[in-house]
Amino acid sequence: MTRPDPIYLDHAATTPLWPQARATMAPLLEGAFGNASSLHAAGRDARKAVEEAREAVASAAGVRPEEVVFTSGGTEADNLALKGIAWRARHEGRDGIVVSAIEHHAILDVAEWLARNGFRLSVIQVDADGVVDLDALAAAVDRTTAIVSVMQANNEVGVIQPVASAAEITRAAGARFHTDAVQAAPWIPLADADLLSLSAHKLGGLKGVGALLVRRGVGLEPLLHGGGQERGIRSGTYNVAGIAGFGAAVTATMQAQPALSERVRALRDRMEGALLERIDGVAVNGAGAERLPNNCNVCIDGVEANSLLMLLDGEGVAASSGSACQSGAPEPSHVLLAMGVAKERALGALRLTLGRDTSEDDVDRAVDVVARAVARLRR
Repeated sequence: MTRPDPIYLDHAATTPLWPQARATMAPLLEGAFGNASSLHAAGRDARKAVEEAREAVASAAGVRPEEVVFTSGGTEADNLALKGIAWRARHEGRDGIVVSAIEHHAILDVAEWLARNGFRLSVIQVDADGVVDLDALAAAVDRTTAIVSVMQANNEVGVIQPVASAAEITRAAGARFHTDAVQAAPWIPLADADLLSLSAHKLGGLKGVGALLVRRGVGLEPLLHGGGQERGIRSGTYNVAGIAGFGAAVTATMQAQPALSERVRALRDRMEGALLERIDGVAVNGAGAERLPNNCNVCIDGVEANSLLMLLDGEGVAASSGSACQSGAPEPSHVLLAMGVAKERALGALRLTLGRDTSEDDVDRAVDVVARAVARLRR
């Protein structure tokens, strides 16, 4: 039996390379392989590629090139932001960490680690649509707060957070504001924050590359010591090809973003409408809030997510039940639980995330596959 053409609807987990990123990386993987910290010609060529990528990321984010710190990805950027600020701020009498309940585990796990090491942790709840409670945030932030972290857009349900208001509350207390913009970056303008995390592979770059944007005047302790790269903030030999590809991917993403976001939102709405029409017991998570244009997260009554995902995969549809880091776990999403979704229903969550190559035919075929799979599981 011929396997159907695959339909990739897991762009929140990772994305295909932009052709521009591939073309930029190719010569750096072949002949131009110098170490960017070396002083000879090969090293200078490598350093030039790194600095051009730094300028591209800075331009996209509206920051200065020197405010871009390259990392191994979003997880390292999140760790560097929270730990780096926390350790520095404790010497200034600030030991409070404030995060939202729906953060990625790269934030939540770090915050809990800091709490076990003497910091005070406040976790701010969200409403039924997954939007952070700003009144609760304002009540939790005071003159002993070191850092507040609220993601720009959620990785599971796509809900866009009121980060401008959260940043205003944070700065009024003299604390630093961080946002994880990993999911937001491909689809909406980046937020204004003291620190902001990015990941290349979420926007058409290579896995294993990311950045932390650190505004001028924001001091933080480094996590890695050694070669003194990135102004001593992040030591380690540069992943030159990956960084260069990151810069090219960011540029391509920003150029495509306005038209692409509009087109993909229409496809997402088409998909949600069809799912609601064809399958009983479907609820769109975060439907009452502003969401990323590519995110469709639904709970389907009477269906267990992992069983559904296996059937979808057998029909060539790549999807997930939530965060790729947690999708193999039998436990329900912490994001959905924070939104008040019952555990039994949360176990039936399906996340379908569209991308730049998704077509109407992909959407219509995927809905057919989901409808058949749900009917089979409900027998």
